[in-house]
Amino acid sequence: KGPEGPGRSCASAARRGARSAMISSILLINLKGEILIWRAYKDNVSRGEWQAFCNRVVAAKESRDKPVQSINGTHYIHTMQGDVVLVAATKDNVNVVLVFKLLYKLVEIFKAYFGGTFDENQVRKHFVLIYELLDEIIDYGYPQILEADVLKKYITQGGAKKIDLNDQEQLKKITVQATGVCSWRAEGIKYKRNEVYIDVVENVNIMISAKRERLRADVSGQILVKCQLSGMPECKFGMNDKLVMSSTDRNRATEKGIALDDYRFHQCVRLSKFDMDREITFIPPDGVFELMTYRITENIESPFKVLPNVKMLGRNRLELSLQVAAMYDRNITATNVKIDFPCPKNTARGTIQKIDHGRARFEAAQGAIVWRIRRFPGRHEYTCLAEVELASTVTDKQWVKPPITMNFDVPQFTASGLRVRFLKVQEKSNYKPVKWIRYLTRAGSFQHRL
Repeated sequence: KGPEGPGRSCASAARRGARSAMISSILLINLKGEILIWRAYKDNVSRGEWQAFCNRVVAAKESRDKPVQSINGTHYIHTMQGDVVLVAATKDNVNVVLVFKLLYKLVEIFKAYFGGTFDENQVRKHFVLIYELLDEIIDYGYPQILEADVLKKYITQGGAKKIDLNDQEQLKKITVQATGVCSWRAEGIKYKRNEVYIDVVENVNIMISAKRERLRADVSGQILVKCQLSGMPECKFGMNDKLVMSSTDRNRATEKGIALDDYRFHQCVRLSKFDMDREITFIPPDGVFELMTYRITENIESPFKVLPNVKMLGRNRLELSLQVAAMYDRNITATNVKIDFPCPKNTARGTIQKIDHGRARFEAAQGAIVWRIRRFPGRHEYTCLAEVELASTVTDKQWVKPPITMNFDVPQFTASGLRVRFLKVQEKSNYKPVKWIRYLTRAGSFQHRL
């Protein structure tokens, strides 16, 4: 089970950590080792100690190898974002993962203020804004406010929308949102048409051996939500989880359960409720957000079956044949299917002898026969036959065969079998929202060895 999310996990850890220490200072450094921003929250790490880190680690280009460095009793936790190195320093035994989450969250907030980019030029342009943000985000080394939407309401530089600081009602709303249990959603949101969209997007990773045995099969998925709901709705979301589906479930005979190996939730999810009844209960942020990510390794269904064959026709000629079958239902059609059949490095020319569907040609830049199919209906099977001529070489090196690779998009299909069983929305005004659920499976690392 993953962390609660950068906003709530950092803040809750700070509240818990009366006895646990946090960071002493934050630095932004360029790749030359020059200090761009230095914000000290405690005075136990001197500028001389910082300069030692800049000279020995950043300027010496060792920062990528060891994200945590200890020099003369001071611990430096750092990450590189483009041409800027973000560093947190401490002399105490801190939670390193928590500090990394804080650094990554800082980058997200800076990007929200800088129009989606974060580099040395942006840092130099916005010195004053960055210092103001660091003062609000962190207090005495502890994370406080990590929501860009909340910060933008009263830190109004960088093109953020200004508010009237004399308006007591607006100030109360900001205070409640910043200090309340639901800092990711403001009160008073209204829509004429209440809608919620859920997208289940999976990347399937499959590797098949030359003997057609499955070596690897897993799915990395994410559930994306687009929320256009009024008020403060509470949503309940259920999946066909093995731990939930009981023997009395009517759908058990036709609907298989899935076993989540790893999962990570957005901070809005109530983890205690999920631990008890395996239902995802949350008050959603407004707009688009990632509700959860997960990984599944059991009962993975491959959307395609690939049958390749390589035949020697002589010293300088090869015959490559490839048969691809769609394993999903007939009412589903895959799009943007691309298959790369690798050829030897000394290939002089490739000729397509036969093709059932789509287009194929030898692409020298890819070193492969590339077969593209715009639409691939379910339960269909297509074949491509190509002949390759090889250029004569001085040394007859054996061809080290790279694997065949595939890219594709299969809508309304999940390789893991994950399905949304229900989505309930409750709000005190009792409106009935429109709900949309979509599924999409994409190729992650889809390979078949020759």
